[in-house]
Amino acid sequence: MNIPKHVAIIMDGNGRWAKMRGLPRPMGHRAGIRTVKKIIKCASEIGINILTLYAFSTENWARPKGEIKTLMTLLKQFIKKEAVALKKNNVKVNVLGEISPIPARAEVEKLIEETKENTGLLLNIALNYGARQEIIRAVNKIIAEGIKNVDEETFADYLYTKGMSDPELLIRTSGEMRISNFLLWQIAYSEIYVTKTLWPDFEKKDLLEAISDYNKRERRFGGI
Repeated sequence: MNIPKHVAIIMDGNGRWAKMRGLPRPMGHRAGIRTVKKIIKCASEIGINILTLYAFSTENWARPKGEIKTLMTLLKQFIKKEAVALKKNNVKVNVLGEISPIPARAEVEKLIEETKENTGLLLNIALNYGARQEIIRAVNKIIAEGIKNVDEETFADYLYTKGMSDPELLIRTSGEMRISNFLLWQIAYSEIYVTKTLWPDFEKKDLLEAISDYNKRERRFGGI
């Protein structure tokens, strides 16, 4: 099986998973964290080089304050519980997004620092991330530096994903057919795989099924 070097995932369906079981939404997010841990482990085992997870968008601040607080608490708990395992398993953690408003900023920055020399899976966590905002940020930096002639390679150097290959495969769980302001520049030629499986139910077999489907695609990049 041809394993894509970079897989990006829009993790969707935690709330619906909880609702279907008569549980409060926070329980869905807790279940989603368990899936995150399993998929990180699986991605590392099967040879994915870069795994990018959409954890919290710039639009998510519009959610109820209680839910936001739960998400931030879960982020802190995830870092506290998984930091040792991530370091042990040679996972390098990186963040896409503006993390200054994130309550767990100190913990996130510490984890990035502690894993920066790791050479295994590169785990990108998209936190307070929006693709339109990322593009505007890049444009403003280019203007500020007085660069006049900009090609695609130059522009890419001003994105959060500088130096990384673009995702070959974008997976969205829960069946929703939209991109949700995620990696708009980087997924120009990504293969998109949508599954109705809700994120808390997403398993190793589901990831492998997505990769198997990816292997059936013919990537022509606009050619014949």
